[in-house]
Amino acid sequence: MKVFNDAATRVQCDSITRWKKEGKPVVGYTCSYTPAEIFYAADILPVRLRGIETDGMEVGDTYFGPFICSFPKCILQLAGKGKFSFLDGAIITPGCDGMRRLDECWRKAGEDFDGIVPDYFYYFDVPHKSENHGMAWYIEEVKELIKSVEKHFNVSITNEKLTAAIKAFNKGRRLLNEIENLRSKDEIVVSGTDVFAATIAGTVMPRDEYTKELKKWVTALKKRKTSLSKNKHRVMLVGSISDEIDLFELIEDTNKAIIAGENLCFGIRYEGNEIKEDGDPIEALADHYLGTSVCPRMYGKYKERLAMLKERIERSQAAGVIMQNIRFCDLHGAENALFERDLEAIGIPCLRVEREYGPHIDAGRMKLRINAFLERIDAKNDHKLSEAVAVSA
Repeated sequence: MKVFNDAATRVQCDSITRWKKEGKPVVGYTCSYTPAEIFYAADILPVRLRGIETDGMEVGDTYFGPFICSFPKCILQLAGKGKFSFLDGAIITPGCDGMRRLDECWRKAGEDFDGIVPDYFYYFDVPHKSENHGMAWYIEEVKELIKSVEKHFNVSITNEKLTAAIKAFNKGRRLLNEIENLRSKDEIVVSGTDVFAATIAGTVMPRDEYTKELKKWVTALKKRKTSLSKNKHRVMLVGSISDEIDLFELIEDTNKAIIAGENLCFGIRYEGNEIKEDGDPIEALADHYLGTSVCPRMYGKYKERLAMLKERIERSQAAGVIMQNIRFCDLHGAENALFERDLEAIGIPCLRVEREYGPHIDAGRMKLRINAFLERIDAKNDHKLSEAVAVSA
């Protein structure tokens, strides 16, 4: 786990530093709608931008204001403090309105803080529907992005290179699915914290290096015999964007729960889905990144998202669902309320918590609510046991 933890807990991990020393470019991107394979095909390292290591908010508050999701504000804060100086480019995507505003706020902050805007700074637009015109629009946006990368970095991104990149990324996706299969068994041999760290690492490490390390780790996991789930409640974590290992540790450090699955933007929700390796590679990328999206920003797909969540709960054997949303995240705040209504109606206990992204100053409050939620699951199980005993008698 050492290499994965390094990648998951530092803005500029050792893998990025080594890549830069080789004189090769690094491009950051803000959202899971950006096809990382495009950059791999051009020998550019794609790094998903994160807000960890933030220790203040003076820059973020100055250009964003206080009443907005703290995740894009943390990214801007780090940019203003020079934490992204290793970037040769950045891709901003309208995953939500707060992330859309990051484009203009970062550019504006660049007028006051010299050198914080990379030479290559690109706005990658994404539609809110994947049907018909939405898919055609997204495909055109992908083609324009490819042209822009080719022109700025003086590279050639052919269909052959894109197909090779898709195949390279799929190797890691298949390994992540093997981990999911391990987590679905009665006895879990790996913590949710470690799985999440390994998944995040795939968004910042060079893909070939990542796949090599992931394969070694999966091989070791298959040999483990010690169960980490014994006498613990299996829970699922869903909701707002999160790349914080601390959040997973907070839940699992109660010693009463193990995270058996998650439905988060940085998690296996996207990273574990394979892409078609035949046919037009651009269409294959579009089908994956837009067509299979389960983000609440996509219009008209709530029933599909609910069905997918139910399937994941069943697969992970989760006894309950913890739903978190960052304060001012309207998308997940509203969707979590709907999920809670519909899951509770079929007997699945749910906990909704609102939090700030970044340092867990409210860790005590959250731990108190999580412990109470786990006691609720205990009470439910005791009630079921009592009913079963009564019936048998």
